[in-house]
Amino acid sequence: MVSEESLLLTSTAHEVIYDKFKPKKKRWIVFLVSLAGLLPMFVSATFVPSIPQVAKELDSTYAVVSLTVSLSMFATAVGGLVWAANSSFYGRRSVYLCGMPFLCVGSCGVAASTSLPSLLFWRFVQTFGCSGGLSLGAGVIGDIYKLEERGVAIGIFFGAALFGLAVAPFLGGAAAQYWSWRNLHYSIGAWGLFEMLLVYLTFPETSHPGTLGIDKLTRRRWIHITWVNPLGSLWLLRSPNLFAVMLASSLVLISDYVLLVPLAYTIGVRYGITNEAIIGACFLPSGLGNFIGAPLAGRLSDIVVRRWREKRKGEWFPEDRLRATWIGGLFMVPLSIGASGLITTYVGGPIGLWLNLLCLYMNGMGVDFVMNPIGSYNVDVVHSRSAEITAATAAIRSLILSAATAVVVPSIEHIGVAWTDIITGILAIIGQGIIFLTIRYGDRMRASVDVGFSTIENN
Repeated sequence: MVSEESLLLTSTAHEVIYDKFKPKKKRWIVFLVSLAGLLPMFVSATFVPSIPQVAKELDSTYAVVSLTVSLSMFATAVGGLVWAANSSFYGRRSVYLCGMPFLCVGSCGVAASTSLPSLLFWRFVQTFGCSGGLSLGAGVIGDIYKLEERGVAIGIFFGAALFGLAVAPFLGGAAAQYWSWRNLHYSIGAWGLFEMLLVYLTFPETSHPGTLGIDKLTRRRWIHITWVNPLGSLWLLRSPNLFAVMLASSLVLISDYVLLVPLAYTIGVRYGITNEAIIGACFLPSGLGNFIGAPLAGRLSDIVVRRWREKRKGEWFPEDRLRATWIGGLFMVPLSIGASGLITTYVGGPIGLWLNLLCLYMNGMGVDFVMNPIGSYNVDVVHSRSAEITAATAAIRSLILSAATAVVVPSIEHIGVAWTDIITGILAIIGQGIIFLTIRYGDRMRASVDVGFSTIENN
């Protein structure tokens, strides 16, 4: 009886931590981290439409300048690991304030570049600076929301990030067509400076008391600098559960890239669209799907967690949240991308274009219905290292996506748009098969390799 009372007291005391901030303050924090989470994909995607203009100004070729895209993905993966690991030691607020200056200086450097080497260097600095936005944001939301509430907040957060991926090509294309790619990057630098001021003035430290590495030091200097191994986060993926959901999310997210990356080459060519701004606008339905689908997916995942806990009479089984992925992974994503391939191949004219835009919208929603529950699941099961698992997942996923996007255009050239998209839809279904196995054998998988999984008492 004493142990049950102690357990109840511990659980109640832990829940009090989440009452530290009022609902209005929490919403403001989510808004700030969503802005920061939008930046990595926005910075990467706005550059793509301006590559021909950059190549012309720097007297280079499209292929060589496009190396900046791969470099950005590499910098995002490395930076995400660095900032996430340090946030677990120094705190979220400090790391946000350290990363933003890199973004500001790097953006100005990109805008002022007069040679390819300088462009590549400053492009790395720029994307490295904002790369912590995704991992830190997930960690912050895990800090301030309870288990049954964080799905909606993480949905809004991931929706903002994916919305940035969708609207960035439109803004980048419009800037290249009607303004200047250099001015665009000066504007990104100004955006970073503005956000740094917002964080400095209004963003509190959200890490739970006593959980930071620096709090556990018995002796510390006034300015204390400690080496934190950024690769340590990757070791979390030795867990079968965490590796499985990372792989499943990658297989689903590939569909987004297969539709969007070659869009000018597929939909643009098929329907005679040559204006860069209009091609960029074709990305917007996907972003709208992300924006609408994100909070819906988050709310659904929270409902699933609550209902299954009721069915289990209060017992928490972390993998229950993954049940919310079925509608996206089994239906919305495979059907939308398969239909898009067939429509592009066989349906011409305005009808074909509008049907394709509808498919982009459905795919954007479907991806959210998978990514959101998985992102929330990662925060649930390793709550104390939520930023690190988010960064590790994003890093490995970036490698998978970079390899996948490299073969998209060759695949379209060899087997056509329809078969390329159908195969991608099949990969999404395979990802759901992996999630099914994780749900069914989740407890055994967690028991096989324990990486410090959270319990209901400390979640």
